Amino acid sequence: MNAQRYVADTIEPHFLPHFPTLPNPVFQQDNARPHIARVTLACFEQADVILLTWPPRSPELFPIEHVWDIIGRRLGNLMRPPQTLEDLRHKIQVAWDEIPQEEIDNFINSMPRRA
Repeated sequence: MNAQRYVADTIEPHFLPHFPTLPNPVFQQDNARPHIARVTLACFEQADVILLTWPPRSPELFPIEHVWDIIGRRLGNLMRPPQTLEDLRHKIQVAWDEIPQEEIDNFINSMPRRA
């Protein structure tokens, strides 16, 4: 999706009509190119949308990104890659189930240090 489509297909029809009804709204989005393009930022400025400042390298702010990384590495190390969508789903579920809850808790608890 490019910035023009992001504004025309998402922001203008789905976000802007509801934005004024929110109490003290601040909008959050990441630094994907369509989100930070001039046309997008101009649209938000024209509509007086306050944007939350977002760090340039933000994926590490999401604990789930670390979990997906673990799953991706485990899938990449399989001796026999999945051959069907159902097999892929099963192997993802197995990899997910093998991650200790303590490891996920550590990612979550590390969030204050990352911000």
